Amino acid sequence: MTRKVEIFDTTLRDGEQTPGISLNAKEKLEIAKQLEKLSVDVIEAGFPIASNGDFSAVKAIAEEVRGPIIAGLARATSKDIDRAAEALKPAERPRIHTFIASSPIHMKYKLKMTEDEVLEAAVAAVKRAKSYVEDVEFSAEDASRSDIEFLCRLYSEAIKAGATVINIPDTVGYATPREFANLVTTLMERVPEIDKAKVSVHCHDDLGMAVANSLEAVLCGVTQIECAVNGLGERAGNAALEEIVMALNTRKDFYKVEHSINTRQIYRTSKLVSTITGIAIQPNKAVVGANAFAHEAGIHQHGVLAEKSTYEIMTPESIGLATNTLVLGKHSGRHAFAERLKELGYELPQDELDKAFERFKELADKKKEVTDLDIEAIVEDQAVKLPQSIEVECFQVSTGNKAMATASVRVNINGEIVEEAATGSGPIDALYRALERACNIDCKLVDYSIKSVTGGKDALGEVTVKVDKDGKIFLGRGLSTDIIEASVMAYANAMNKTLWNNGNGKSS
Repeated sequence: MTRKVEIFDTTLRDGEQTPGISLNAKEKLEIAKQLEKLSVDVIEAGFPIASNGDFSAVKAIAEEVRGPIIAGLARATSKDIDRAAEALKPAERPRIHTFIASSPIHMKYKLKMTEDEVLEAAVAAVKRAKSYVEDVEFSAEDASRSDIEFLCRLYSEAIKAGATVINIPDTVGYATPREFANLVTTLMERVPEIDKAKVSVHCHDDLGMAVANSLEAVLCGVTQIECAVNGLGERAGNAALEEIVMALNTRKDFYKVEHSINTRQIYRTSKLVSTITGIAIQPNKAVVGANAFAHEAGIHQHGVLAEKSTYEIMTPESIGLATNTLVLGKHSGRHAFAERLKELGYELPQDELDKAFERFKELADKKKEVTDLDIEAIVEDQAVKLPQSIEVECFQVSTGNKAMATASVRVNINGEIVEEAATGSGPIDALYRALERACNIDCKLVDYSIKSVTGGKDALGEVTVKVDKDGKIFLGRGLSTDIIEASVMAYANAMNKTLWNNGNGKSS
């Protein structure tokens, strides 16, 4: 009988710890719903004790997402575990994931605890978590740099205390594939109770070996892999979900395991996470990068035209990437648009469909041809928008190589019309200064990026900005064929998020 490997997705917890990412509850829920469509086995929804926002997001996901196990992370303390249990109450299948560091360097410098104290805290944490839920995961943080004798004791006692999953993390990406395989094998051989729990691994990519280490662990018999979409996570990130899944899928002959992932949802999941987090996918990224199925060299093109398998070991369709990019134009009707959305895998409620169709018609008036990528951008942009407290009704900008850039804006703020003007070092700077004045919001632009969704002079442009407000980072996104308009939309979007962070969508 073929063994199944479960996919534990930590995009919403470890992935959100990627520097520069800060997700609100609505954005987390949108990603969680897509992970449900992807059919991951476990969604680690967050770290409930970290903030009220994280608690609310975990609770919302526990309430609305069905199918996958919903996990909440907790340190090995009563306060953390109680908070996680409270957030997970509505979950159909809750799991508390508790952890404590086990390596000498962590115990000495971070925890300031002895081995016996760590062991006692771990057992107490597992027992407390078990009093709330049946499914408890225990992780020994920095396992790959821990003493093997102590690690065996720690995992053994955790299982005796009630842990149903034990996780072996390579927390700082230190292990090589051979070392990690030896660690996993040793633990599976020397922990007597190991057959009473699922064995999981969580690998980081500091030396670029997270996926390789995870796949080595599969060969050693583990039954769960922890990973994140697009490899997001602390420092260099986690093992990339899409790479692990497609490796298992493409090389079934070698790994001989099954998984539950709907691979045709991989591309859309990757795109949605990239859009919401503002972390672009590098073109040469395995599986989901723009060049993953592109062929430049003549000999490669000739081979693919003759037989795709000469240079493609998996198909674009297998990850849900549409090969037909030409879609609709300005004469296309609502029915044709709705049908195309279904073909792309989007099932929208009527009100969202109506809004998306309006955006499509506006774009079709500006572009001769609207592609699948344009439509995906419209739908994804709309999906995670908060109610708009700030709406830019109109703007005007004047600039030149020998003239100071000036800009004026008219803004509707919760029903009140405000007009302001400003000068700047360029048109974008002038517009952003005018917006800040009109909204009476003092924030700092820390990142500005621009890219085209498709090719051509009439391409839909996507602008992503990150602003710092009182030490918190907020991401804004704008789409338009006019890059100045997209820039204004992105900044207004980020400013809206700063207001919602203050509560009730109103400025403080």
